[in-house]
Amino acid sequence: MSPNYTISVLVGSLRRDSYALKIAKQAMTFFPQNWEVRIVDISKLPLYNFEYDDPNVTDVHEPREYQQFRHSIKQSHGILFVTPENNRTIPACLKNAVDIGSKPNSDVAWRNKPMGIISHSVGRMGGYSSQKNLRLALSYFDMPSVGQPEVFLGQSPTLISEDGTFANPDTRDFVADYISRLADLVIEVNA
Repeated sequence: MSPNYTISVLVGSLRRDSYALKIAKQAMTFFPQNWEVRIVDISKLPLYNFEYDDPNVTDVHEPREYQQFRHSIKQSHGILFVTPENNRTIPACLKNAVDIGSKPNSDVAWRNKPMGIISHSVGRMGGYSSQKNLRLALSYFDMPSVGQPEVFLGQSPTLISEDGTFANPDTRDFVADYISRLADLVIEVNA
């Protein structure tokens, strides 16, 4: 039995019943059972403002939500991003979370955290552009990631059955294999 690890899942959609959330919940079931896998809520994070982290600005204080978010990411052994594509890039809420976790420069929450990305779109491209933009934004933080194959899930409305599971067994197996490889990476990096 492997040791207990904590995985933070960031869902790049604020919609209560979003495809990203449904995909994330399904993907979470594929991690080892003794791991803590939790969705980190990014919906209430104030927009990033460098003044919160600038030591020369004394009349503006870091929001409590920033402190809690950064702490949660730092306590994680790995990160899973599940994101839709909005206008050929990542949703603003997810970019905001990336920015908040990237500061202060002396204590970046993302640094060296193993990560995986699952992107999706209602079209056939599967969120290709959003995933590439997210990878670019995260590349600065030395986050080891699962390589090939990348997970681009197209035609989001057809992915999840009414019971909340993947509608296609091939999709289920593909995502399960990806999560298994992410779990292996988390173990390797945290050994």
